[in-house]
Amino acid sequence: MQNSSFGQARIGRRSLLASAAVIPLAGTLASCAGSGAGNTTSTSGSSATSAVSTSPDNPFGVAKGSSVDAVIFNGGYGVDYAQYAAKLMGQQPYAANCTVTPTTTIATTLQPRFNAGNPPDVIDDSGANLIGIQTILSEIEDLTDVFAANNLEGTPIKDTLYGGVTAPGTYNGKFAVINYVMTVYALWYSQSMFDANGWKPPTTWDEAYALGQEAKAKNKYLFLWGKEAATYYQTTAIGSAIKEGGNDVRLALENLKPKCWSLDPIQQVFTAMKKIIDAGMVKPGGSGTQFTQAQAQWSSQEQALLYPSGSWIENEMKSQTKAGFKMTGTPELTVTKNSQMPATALHATAGEGYIVPTQAKNVAGGKEFMRVMLSKDAATNFAKTKLAPTIVKGTVPADGFGSTALVSQIKMLDNAATDVFSWQFVDYYGMNADQLVLWNTFLGGGSSVKQLTAGLQQITDKIANDPTIKKITVS
Repeated sequence: MQNSSFGQARIGRRSLLASAAVIPLAGTLASCAGSGAGNTTSTSGSSATSAVSTSPDNPFGVAKGSSVDAVIFNGGYGVDYAQYAAKLMGQQPYAANCTVTPTTTIATTLQPRFNAGNPPDVIDDSGANLIGIQTILSEIEDLTDVFAANNLEGTPIKDTLYGGVTAPGTYNGKFAVINYVMTVYALWYSQSMFDANGWKPPTTWDEAYALGQEAKAKNKYLFLWGKEAATYYQTTAIGSAIKEGGNDVRLALENLKPKCWSLDPIQQVFTAMKKIIDAGMVKPGGSGTQFTQAQAQWSSQEQALLYPSGSWIENEMKSQTKAGFKMTGTPELTVTKNSQMPATALHATAGEGYIVPTQAKNVAGGKEFMRVMLSKDAATNFAKTKLAPTIVKGTVPADGFGSTALVSQIKMLDNAATDVFSWQFVDYYGMNADQLVLWNTFLGGGSSVKQLTAGLQQITDKIANDPTIKKITVS
C-alpha cells in the first residue's frame, strides 16, 4: 500500500513529453570504459564469467571489466549526466564498461527485450512512452539495498537524501523505482518581463484571468501549448484541484473512484480554465505545434506569460530562451483564497524513475550504476549541468549555479515546508496517451468542461473495471 501523499508523478515531468517524437534506438551510443584492479570470485547475475565478492567499495559484486547496459530516456535532461556516471564506473577498481543508449520511446524499444528475457541492466523508465510499472513490477528488482549502500564518498546513501523519496517508487510495499530528480511542478514565467510591466505572478485562477486581460493589452497570450505536452495542463489542473480540495481529491483520483473527475474542486478548476480559453487568452494552434516549438514561443519570443511544466523546463529550453529571461517558478494556482491547502503548497516529487530488471545480464552492474548516480560527485554534476536538484541533498549552492529557475525551486520547496504533494495514477496505469487527445481538443476550444470530464472519467472507469489490471490502493 502506498501510504504517503508524497506520491509519484513520473509522467508529469519533462519526462512527460519529449518522448512523443520517435527516435530510433539505433541512434547515438555513448560508451565508456576504464581499467583498474579487482578481485574476482564466482557470483551470478553478471555478464562477466565471474564477479568479485562484495565489499563496501563494491557492495553488489560487480565483476572486473564487466559490461553494463544502460538505456536512458533522452528528453529534457538529455543523457550526458548518465554518461558522466558511466565514466565514473569505468574509473572504479572494477573498471566496468558501461554503454549508455539514448531513446525517446522506452516502452516501444524495450518491451520486446523484456518479452525475450533480455532487458537492459538499468533503465530510465520515463517519458510518455514509458513502460507502466504495474505491467513489470514482478520483473524488476527491489532497490532497498542501493539506498543501504555507501556512496562513492563513503557515506550511507540513505543519509544523503531528501525525506520521502522512497514513497514515489514504492508499489504495494516493494521499493522498485529510484526516482532520481527532485522535480518541482509550477507555473513558469520571465521575472524580467513581469518586473518591466509591474506584474505579479497569480495565486488564484481569478488573478490569472485578470493577468490575461493585461497580457491581451500587450498583444500577448496568458498561456500556450504544444501537442505532445497538452497534458501539462492536466497536471496543473490536478495540482490546483488538490490544493483547493485537499486529500479527498487526490485519493479519489488515485483510487479510480466513480465520478472522481466530477468532484467540485476539479470542476471549478476546469471551469476557470475554460473561461480563460473562451476569452482567447490561450494561443491557438497548439494541437498542431510540436511542443518544444511551442515552448520556444514562450521562452524565446515571449508570446505568452505563463507555462505549466516541471523543473526540467529550463534545461530543456536553454538553447531557445531569450537572454535576460530570468526564468522563475510560482506554485500552481488555487481556485479560492480559502483553499484546503495554502497558496505556497507545492506539487513536487522525486521523478525520473530508474529500474533494474531482474532478468538483466548484469543486475549487480545495474545497481552499481545507481549507486554511482547517487554519489555527491554525480548528483552535483547533474544539478550544475541540468539546473535541477536530484534527491541528493547539499548539491545546490545559494546562487543556484547562476540559475534563477533553480533558485526559485529551492525557494518554493522551502516555502512549502511540509505542504508538498503529488500523485501516481496517471503514470502507474499508463493513461497519458489517451488523455492527450482530450486535452488538445479542450485547449483548442473544441470541447466543453462536461465533455472533458466525461472523456477523462471514461478512461479512468475503463481501467478501474478491468480485472486484468492490478490496482494499487493509496491512502
